[in-house]
Amino acid sequence: MNPNIKIVKEEILSNNWYVLKKMIFKYQKRDGSWETQEREAYDRGNGAAILLYNLEKQTVILTRQFRMPTYINGNENGILIEACAGLLDKDSPEDCILREAEEETGFRLANVQKVGEAYMSPGSVTEILYFFVAEYASHMQTGQGGGAEKEQEEIEVLELPFEQALSMVENGEIRDGKTIMLLQYAQLNGLIQPKSKSLHILVAGPYRSNTGDDSKLIEANMRLMNEAALRVYEIGHMPVLGEWYALPLMATAGSRRIGDEIFDRMFHPSSVRLLSHCDAVLRIGGPSKGADEMVRTAETMGKKIFCDLNEIPVSSL
Repeated sequence: MNPNIKIVKEEILSNNWYVLKKMIFKYQKRDGSWETQEREAYDRGNGAAILLYNLEKQTVILTRQFRMPTYINGNENGILIEACAGLLDKDSPEDCILREAEEETGFRLANVQKVGEAYMSPGSVTEILYFFVAEYASHMQTGQGGGAEKEQEEIEVLELPFEQALSMVENGEIRDGKTIMLLQYAQLNGLIQPKSKSLHILVAGPYRSNTGDDSKLIEANMRLMNEAALRVYEIGHMPVLGEWYALPLMATAGSRRIGDEIFDRMFHPSSVRLLSHCDAVLRIGGPSKGADEMVRTAETMGKKIFCDLNEIPVSSL
């Protein structure tokens, strides 16, 4: 508790929809003096909001509904375009937003990612809003959405191109604070990469691991990584293996066998050097300390990590 605040009186002014309180308190100012103040605080509980996005289609899911407070404050028709959101109602933020996403948009999400939290109107409302993002796909749709009838919700579900949603923020068609914050988060963090962007992807998998340095097993590992690299190339990106650089360099430097001094000096370090020129890592295959090291290093560099070829977006380039 803040020692500079002393509650004198708490009075409930309204408990009709949510709780409106009048707070009388003493506040110690920076000069040490105490001052009695009065404030009203509206307690409607905490909430959660989410931006649903689809990488392949470059789209986002938003909602459109009537909002009375905006209608009485200059919004001509009272209609607002928003990200899906709802009150926690004793649930965790994650459970709340999973529930609300299905009720409002019709999508049953597999995973959500928390990206922040904020007091949205700290001068008068107690609410903390928890922000989430999640990828959606057509197979996740369980219904048409539209909200809960018992809560008198009539919600229209909108699927919009991401770039159009950003333009709607600029031209004033989207004026909801939480929605603007989530769209700008997606833009600033490159959450929805343009489909045409081609990535330089390092394929990392076992080379020597669990082979006993058997040449045939090592060859099989190389074949697996090369086949993955071909798939990466076929969906529009530029693949690379650390081995493509390291093996000829080591042979030229005079390495005669796996694990000799030249091998140990050049094999993994050359891959780490290569990683700085890549956009992402695709981790494939079984256990491998070297491949896991590449993933950890890539994460510290802020690179994208893919664990399955199906996670990589198709590029038109």
